[in-house]
Amino acid sequence: MLLIIVSILSFLPCVMCKHNKCFTTNHLLRIPHEFYQPGDFIIGGLASHIFGSFAKEDFREILITHQVRTFFIMPKNYQHILALVFAVKEINENPTILPNITLGFHIYDSYTNKRMTYRAILDLISTHPRYVPNYRCRIEKNLMAVIGGLDFGTSLYIATILGVYKIPQLSYGSFAPQNMDQSRHTPFYRMVPSDDHQYTGIVELLVHFSWTWVGLLVANNESGEKCMQTLQPLLSRKHICSAFLERTPQASYEYNNVHLLYLQVNQVIVRSKASAVIFCGNSASILVLQPMLAQCERENVAGTPMRKVWILTAQLDFIGITYPKRWDMQALQGSISFTVHSNEVQRFRAFLQLLNPFEENGDGFLKQFWTLVFRCLFPNSNTEEKPSGSCTGEEKLEDLPSSDFEMSMTAHSYSVYNAVYAMAHALHNTLLHRSKQRAAMEGEMQELPKLQAWQLHPFLRSVSFNNSAGEKVSFGENRELETGFDITNLVTFPNNSYVRIKVGRIDLEAPPGKQFSIHEDQMVWHKSFLQVPPHSVCSPSCPPGSRKKKKEGEKFCCYDCAPCPQGRIASQKDMNDCTGCSEDHYPNKDQTQCIPKTISFLTFGEPLGMCISFLSLLFFLLTLLVLVIFAKHQDTPLVRANNRDLTYTLLMSLLLCFLCPFIFLSQPERVSCLLRQMTFGVVFTVTVSCVLAKTVTVVLAFMATKPGSRMRKWVGKRLASAIVLTCTIIQAGICTVWLGTSPPFPHFDKYYLTGEIILECNEGSAAMFYCVLGYMGFLAIVSFAVAFLARKLPDSFNEAKFITFSMLLFCSVWISFVPVYLSTKGKHMVAVEIFSILASSAGLMGSIFAPKCYIIMLRPDQNTRGQLIRN
Repeated sequence: MLLIIVSILSFLPCVMCKHNKCFTTNHLLRIPHEFYQPGDFIIGGLASHIFGSFAKEDFREILITHQVRTFFIMPKNYQHILALVFAVKEINENPTILPNITLGFHIYDSYTNKRMTYRAILDLISTHPRYVPNYRCRIEKNLMAVIGGLDFGTSLYIATILGVYKIPQLSYGSFAPQNMDQSRHTPFYRMVPSDDHQYTGIVELLVHFSWTWVGLLVANNESGEKCMQTLQPLLSRKHICSAFLERTPQASYEYNNVHLLYLQVNQVIVRSKASAVIFCGNSASILVLQPMLAQCERENVAGTPMRKVWILTAQLDFIGITYPKRWDMQALQGSISFTVHSNEVQRFRAFLQLLNPFEENGDGFLKQFWTLVFRCLFPNSNTEEKPSGSCTGEEKLEDLPSSDFEMSMTAHSYSVYNAVYAMAHALHNTLLHRSKQRAAMEGEMQELPKLQAWQLHPFLRSVSFNNSAGEKVSFGENRELETGFDITNLVTFPNNSYVRIKVGRIDLEAPPGKQFSIHEDQMVWHKSFLQVPPHSVCSPSCPPGSRKKKKEGEKFCCYDCAPCPQGRIASQKDMNDCTGCSEDHYPNKDQTQCIPKTISFLTFGEPLGMCISFLSLLFFLLTLLVLVIFAKHQDTPLVRANNRDLTYTLLMSLLLCFLCPFIFLSQPERVSCLLRQMTFGVVFTVTVSCVLAKTVTVVLAFMATKPGSRMRKWVGKRLASAIVLTCTIIQAGICTVWLGTSPPFPHFDKYYLTGEIILECNEGSAAMFYCVLGYMGFLAIVSFAVAFLARKLPDSFNEAKFITFSMLLFCSVWISFVPVYLSTKGKHMVAVEIFSILASSAGLMGSIFAPKCYIIMLRPDQNTRGQLIRN
């Protein structure tokens, strides 16, 4: 774990700094001395874990022996120091910021040990070279600010001491703690945004790729615990399950014990069906992941390596292991890493290319770095390891694997770079403010007190500037840098180099809902994946038309697929439940979407409506033809003998009966629904009452021929008219009551048929409807009975036998109508009623008038008075 602490110290003339260079030696590590220039301020720093990680935590032994007993060497963090040096160099060469002031720096190492961290901080605030806190002599160090550390725990250790002195601290890798109250009271500034945005971005990434079954591997430290406690509720809210939750064992740097320590965790990871694994930890946790990746690479399930997409948090960095051997980066091919947003800094690559270990630049780290990464030996080196060759100085940093060193500025180095500039701008603004105060006090016998560290705080909180990469740097409400995160895709190469491809961004300045963005087409996946992006689910997706059915005893992400019940749909994949369609829609065959229902009613345009219209018009014309024939031959004995006026009334009512279907074929509306049954009932009552009147007239006529009969006074037109009028008035009264109590109305039946909405006329009161039909049936039965009794009366033009047959046909039609009508719905119900109207009307016309038309038209010899008298 790398920790860089940079301190700004007030530099006063002293006996140690008489010359152009001020060389200072630190008892922990050698300090670069080229950058110590005479001036008003010096930047000093604390550098940790660049070259070593110690097996023992006894700092007294380190101080005495100055020996570095190294098990894992991490030279990559050396770039953090170079970013610090580069920033200081740029500021010193820039005349617009801190003019006439030269910055220097001190670098200290914490060795990932809190006792060493406290020791280094106490040394910072003490008189050099003596370790006497709060006692200063010879060179007075006026410490202004500190940069560090990389982890929150280390930063908090530093803040414990610096908070007493109110010395500003800029942490370049420390994210906010889990407790927000603690975050507000931590006395340091973070050069990174809140990692809550990072965790939200991880969840958005999982949602984007539909990864609902993911593994969670956390380091066994505070950073890992915070990640776990923050991520789990977010995953649950997005219906994402954790396939496993494993903590790494306590870190051990004994290489021979790595396999035994991590074997159990490896087995859980390898055997899991989850293709996506989230790894949370701090900056040093990558050393825990490396042996686990090596073990996973060797594991096989059914002969096929189980590849994983590793999702790494911003606290991690790809630190290469140079000793005792480099680890294979291929296991991380296609991994997705969240990093603090950074940009390319101009001239940094050129600055790195000018580094030469043979030049006298005072950088005590450079030769050691060169020896480790290039595995070569400098003359007069006391290193026990025997490298393969000697260092020539012609080695190029560009040739190193990215796991050892990167030529582009990493996210952590970018934070160090911005931290140095933030301090410089704050100090610049502080000095400007003091100069204005001094100008206002001119002429007074008073001097401003010496600049103290606590006076830098208000200017740090309000600092805002654009760095050389063109990006704005400023602190937010919680003293966090107002920036976002980059989403990078790792592309590895056989020589252990890799390239980070920025494939997405978490932009905190974007509008809500658009802060997360990713370019899936730019991503590179591991070649072993058969499908990209890979699936990471517990159960296959349920296709549209089915729903998820939970498996008992398992997490909600594990389920079976069950088809939707009848009448319900699932329009999307993986729906928890099927939904019903609205009343005017119905499910399609696959039950994947709702289709609008069509409105169904009997119309003229459809084939059935055309047939009915044709038959109605045909019978109407035939009836009209009969009426014309009877009118033309109205003076013939046959027409006169059968009550001519009553015959005309009957024919006129039959004409109206054949026109009734056209009312039924119109769209059901309020007026048409009111006219349908009323018109049908009244017109048919007139027709049946005319038939009844004809039958009664025939019977009375024969009864009146008897000597002394009193029936003669009833024989005549008045009786027939009275019968027709009385019967019609009774039916009209029934219809009037119907209209007054519960009239028919248009009704949409949305449930009877699946794909149709039936537009029909609701009869309002079914009882009144059957009263109308029952009354007509009563008249028809009476007519049938009377005609049946008079069917054998001797008369040449006796209609009784024809009326008997017509009434038999009429009653048969309407008796059959009732059960058929009740068993149908919609347009078929209307068609049944129309058919009954046409059939009964046609039966009446054919039975009564067809024989008469035959005699009138084809047998005129029988239509004579003599024939009538003779019979």
